[in-house]
Amino acid sequence: MEKMSENKCFGGKQLRFIHASASLSCDMHFSLYLPPQAESTSVPLLYWLSGLTCTDENFITKAGAQRYAAEAGLAILAPDTSPRGKDIPDAPDTAYDLGLGAGFYLNATQTPWVTHYQMYDYIVEELPRLIHSRFPVDHNRVGISGHSMGGHGALTIALKNPKRFHSASAFAPICAPMHCPWGQKALKNYLGDDPESWKTYDTCELIKEAKEKLPILVDQGESDPFLKEQLKTERLISASTDAEFPITIRMQPGYDHSYFFISSFIGEHIQFHQSHLVSG
Repeated sequence: MEKMSENKCFGGKQLRFIHASASLSCDMHFSLYLPPQAESTSVPLLYWLSGLTCTDENFITKAGAQRYAAEAGLAILAPDTSPRGKDIPDAPDTAYDLGLGAGFYLNATQTPWVTHYQMYDYIVEELPRLIHSRFPVDHNRVGISGHSMGGHGALTIALKNPKRFHSASAFAPICAPMHCPWGQKALKNYLGDDPESWKTYDTCELIKEAKEKLPILVDQGESDPFLKEQLKTERLISASTDAEFPITIRMQPGYDHSYFFISSFIGEHIQFHQSHLVSG
């Protein structure tokens, strides 16, 4: 692992690293914010998963999260959104919603994606081992959040691993990828034609079977241009109501899909996670 950059920020450190990933069979970047409290004690950790076309740097430069993380004493880990490199498969037409920058936080089973596109294992298995062995973060106090495709990743990963992630939140998540163009394209290419294999990566399907009801917060802008066709928030509302799963879903008037939306509410999301990660 090699440190690419270090910047002091609100008394803490904004770090960026590159490392060789065994899960993805390529070099990967990730960014890590350590609050000032990490100088003297281990701190809770929040994973942030970004959306389509993003890298690990979008969130750390646009969201304004470091100020709130420093106040809360919370570290934030932002991995990249897909494997990358000259030999990594990409969409044949270089479309933004498949391939590079569009890993969808799942384990691909289909050619040519299967060798490198194992983002679920990278987030759930490989990164935790790396981070908890190298940095002063508490593996018993971990939350996860994300935006759009990353919101889908955060919710599905948390629902499948409620003992590892104690809180989850999302901004404008892809709530029902089985029922929207972005999700259907990704799931078919990465997992094959059988919709049954898609269910394990669909938040609404996972809520139906959830045994543990971890705290979840979702913010969705009412002026988001992707709301009706791609995000399907109404399906999440229905699924959580039917399953009696107490998710807090806030529809925010006038807000869109951008980082202006994220930066407006990121402080509240960090407070939400901090409140659930104080004692693990």
